[in-house]
Amino acid sequence: MTAPETTRGEGPVPPTPQPERHRSPVGVVGAAVKEVALVLVMAMVLSFVVKTWLLQAFFIPSGSMEDTLLVGDRVVVSKLTPGPFDLKRGDVVVFEDPGGWLGEVPPTPRTGVSGTIHDALVFVGLLPSESEDHLIKRVIGLPGDRVVCCTDQRQLSINGKAVDEPYLKAGDVASSITFDITVPAGHVWVMGDHRSDSEDSRYHDESGDGSDGSVPISRITGRAVGVVWPFSRLDWLSDFPQTFSGVPARTPGS
Repeated sequence: MTAPETTRGEGPVPPTPQPERHRSPVGVVGAAVKEVALVLVMAMVLSFVVKTWLLQAFFIPSGSMEDTLLVGDRVVVSKLTPGPFDLKRGDVVVFEDPGGWLGEVPPTPRTGVSGTIHDALVFVGLLPSESEDHLIKRVIGLPGDRVVCCTDQRQLSINGKAVDEPYLKAGDVASSITFDITVPAGHVWVMGDHRSDSEDSRYHDESGDGSDGSVPISRITGRAVGVVWPFSRLDWLSDFPQTFSGVPARTPGS
């Protein structure tokens, strides 16, 4: 009769050591490239989401809003107005050409790989739009407002209230064109701060009553909230509430 087998010592048998595996340089570089690519894709997706629903950057191509905005400025536009937040008199807004305001605008020539990359970065929101089919002006009249120019003191009046406009370019008058209009429902009356160099609602109102020159609210991309470039001009854009605080409200048809 044989003796039973016994184990030597107490406790579990330690695992057999495995040889250490070394990653090749090619593998390390490949993993790093994958991580960088993932970060870039996530950044572009996030930028596209922000641009589509929250914020978008635009390039200022003309002097119609001087001296509030200068040629070459980059502004950030909030797409929450109009939307969750209502438009107000004094808001600076970016809007799509309502029809014929810009005329024939030749596209900026960009070809080859650099053009493709530029267009892609604008599309996802990493570069500002050059606003080739957009305009930027200040909201002066809301739906139902009666806007008249000018009073004896050469001021605009809104719903019978004369307004002092501190944002006008130095030396400009409220308007060299006289008008007496009522803003239709679903529209706004817009004017540039550089009144002598702004082909705004006044210049496109063939009817003379506000129905042609007013901009459909559905065409408004959003409210410009600040200048972000160049850094020397970094600033918020005011809607000048004190200018319009005394204007009585009106509704279309009243």
